[in-house]
Amino acid sequence: MKSLKYIFLSSIAALTLNSCNTLDIKNTTSYDADQVWQDKNLSTAYVTNLYMQVFPNWDSSIDNNSEQMSGMPFYEGTITLTGDEYKKWDYKNIRLINEAIQELETGTLDETTKNSLLGQVYFLRAYVYTWMVIYHGGVPYITKPQDKDADDLMVKRNSTAECFQYIIADIDKAVSLLPEKIKSSSTDYGRVDQCFAKAFKAKVLLYKASPQFNPSNQYGNKYWSDAYTAAKEAYDFCLSHGAALTPNYADIWLKEGGDEVIFSVINSNPNRTADWDNGIRPGSLSRGTASNPPTWNFVKSFPMLDGKAYNDPTGKYYQKDENALLKCFWKNRDPRFASSILCNGDLYNAAGTKAGYRQYTAVGIADDDDCYGTNPAAGKNPTNNDSYTGFFVRKASDLSLTQDKVLTYDKDFIVMRFAEVMMIYAETANETGHSDVAVSILKQIRQRAGIEAGNDGMYGLKVSSREEIRQAILDEDNIEFCFEGHRFWDMRRTRNLMKLNGLEKFGVEAIAINADGTDMDMGTARTKTANFELTPENFRYVIHQVPLTPNAEKQFVIKESFYFFPIQQVKILENSNLEQNKDWGGSFNPTME
Repeated sequence: MKSLKYIFLSSIAALTLNSCNTLDIKNTTSYDADQVWQDKNLSTAYVTNLYMQVFPNWDSSIDNNSEQMSGMPFYEGTITLTGDEYKKWDYKNIRLINEAIQELETGTLDETTKNSLLGQVYFLRAYVYTWMVIYHGGVPYITKPQDKDADDLMVKRNSTAECFQYIIADIDKAVSLLPEKIKSSSTDYGRVDQCFAKAFKAKVLLYKASPQFNPSNQYGNKYWSDAYTAAKEAYDFCLSHGAALTPNYADIWLKEGGDEVIFSVINSNPNRTADWDNGIRPGSLSRGTASNPPTWNFVKSFPMLDGKAYNDPTGKYYQKDENALLKCFWKNRDPRFASSILCNGDLYNAAGTKAGYRQYTAVGIADDDDCYGTNPAAGKNPTNNDSYTGFFVRKASDLSLTQDKVLTYDKDFIVMRFAEVMMIYAETANETGHSDVAVSILKQIRQRAGIEAGNDGMYGLKVSSREEIRQAILDEDNIEFCFEGHRFWDMRRTRNLMKLNGLEKFGVEAIAINADGTDMDMGTARTKTANFELTPENFRYVIHQVPLTPNAEKQFVIKESFYFFPIQQVKILENSNLEQNKDWGGSFNPTME
């Protein structure tokens, strides 16, 4: 499973080409191309390094740009023409990829090695360009390494339609060269295969058809048919090659190489680790304060155990309002809640803790690195009230790591899993007259989650119309893929981004209480929590805004222009043929229209 990393390390040990170590080549003329591209191991190492630069890894703040996590990344002036926030101009990697394609196609490597590596780099080029297009719309689609002395570098932007055309052509070329499915037992596990390429093609075409790219004809445009065809093909292909939902949701990340993994970034201590556990754990069990914990906003979003919203009067676990939910928010929830969210008073069996350890967040009771709130009886002023929420992320945490080992976290980061393939299929099916397919997939996702089927077998779903199914898919994505970096992009792709405008985030303070509901003496509370005697029921809960500091930014500022981010002004100054997006003072139309 970890062999991809070791191939890179063993190959790179022999590579000392003009002071260019690890093949992170800033100047592509600084290595001996003749040596690299005639050698199987060095060519493979070059491509392996591209994986490390192109694909994301664990990020404990990945969803703070939505309602899921604390943090205020959007305020007036966050995104500007001159700043680098939300800019994607990755031509360094495009240069390296194009050089690989050119050298491989003209090189003398054996056909098997050549085709394998070419399949990978064609896909990598499509992947990099896809994200640039998602950010900005059409960009210059450069397909060869430019020569600054011989080529015209003042290139124009390709239209968005042309970019999608070229991306799909690159993916199709990759599919023709890639193996169908690389098993987790293979030494090539962690490289792109046809399953991932076909699934990503479906995602690309989903974007092409989406409201983001078709604002005046969001769900009636002709591109949905192509997206559905690709999504069905990807779903059927992956299914036929053993893809399946992991029976236990919590096992998806902790039991690596499972059937749900379509593609993952391979981590392996000590060669490549991630800052996930260190970033999400309570501070007392980590090496610092937690980054962007879950919000009360998001906690409310989880369905109840019957699949219905907490305030749905037809629900088995109905709570009439937010105040009612506040008294029992940890009870009778979608089981993904307990797998994803760590609450005050929860059992938390992290390595190195005492038997029966419970995690507390109450001020004056919890460790100073864990507490949140303003309880004056505590006699303390917590330092983390601007970022903490009274909750922590539990999802994908490796509790076998003791506090001193959290920086060795090396669980593979799943870039795409079968559940996402299924949900892409569901979304495209719903928009092309196959609502039965969409509903079936939603039910499968909820069944795996452990939600009760109910007497009607609908798992609490409201899906009587195309519009209701559409909303159900968006809501399900929010829960199923929480803290995986999907939410902001889903809201943007579906043109629901303005629902985040004015977003205020909240946390929940826990205050210990006696049986009669009065506040517990702080000394008594400390004694009881030291023995882990207080459970979530032994507290009352108070909502606070996050951040608490009066002058801090407290609301998201989102604008319609954010559906396509601007090209950074310095790039346009460097190349006068680049047009700026029309909502940012230019004339370029980044949509498909």
